[in-house]
Amino acid sequence: MFGLFTASRKSARRPAFVPQGVRVYAIGDVHGRADLLGALHGKIEADAAHTPGLRKHVIYLGDYIDRGPSSREVVEMLLSAPLAGFSATHLLGNHEAMLLRFLDDAGCGPQWFAIGGMATLLSYGVAVPGTGRLEEKLLAAQRGLREKLPAAHRGFLSGLPRQFVVGDYMFVHAGVRPGVPLERQDRNDLVWIRKEFLESPAFHGKVIVHGHSSEPNRKFCRTGLGSTLAPTLPESSPASCSRARRSGYCECRQRGRIVPLTL
Repeated sequence: MFGLFTASRKSARRPAFVPQGVRVYAIGDVHGRADLLGALHGKIEADAAHTPGLRKHVIYLGDYIDRGPSSREVVEMLLSAPLAGFSATHLLGNHEAMLLRFLDDAGCGPQWFAIGGMATLLSYGVAVPGTGRLEEKLLAAQRGLREKLPAAHRGFLSGLPRQFVVGDYMFVHAGVRPGVPLERQDRNDLVWIRKEFLESPAFHGKVIVHGHSSEPNRKFCRTGLGSTLAPTLPESSPASCSRARRSGYCECRQRGRIVPLTL
């Protein structure tokens, strides 16, 4: 479940590193699974206990909501139950972007619901009328979400950044557009891009750590309804291992202990 990053296997460049004295954990798409997020936090805390002298940072790659049954609980956990002794960065995912858009434009409701948004409405206690015209039902759902979404949750979601850089790594939700300098990336590409990024063999200037798609380009992390990976970036130390996949999550163990992973 934890992995040590090296440079992409598609590149012969030197291994990528984070700053000395820092250990970085990345958590991918949670998708309304507070139970898996809690379990993952426990594993990260257990792993971090083996390196008490390092500064710890956890990066969440977005998509905290939708699909799973506990979107509200996941957001509340991120807000009120952070990992003790860790600094944290929370990135915007395309599912959070859709929720924020729906608050202003009910017309995007069908597009959001098609990717799991109804589960988020239910987790916040929003009832969608079963009868009436589509426009009326969408407006009712929008009003309900505006009323039921706590101000702290809305502020949290509205303030999520789209990228974060540590050492030789760039963290985003979806990916980057090949051929475009990292400092000039389109903000929508960072949360929505898929095929162009996933199929590109190019080196983008940094190792890209992303979620969003089950087909990894550089370093892929997913937590919720699918496989789970919580990679670890150690201080100035490349490593290698193999990946084992099981239903619900991905991890590699040896004698009951978490061992390094490279993807």
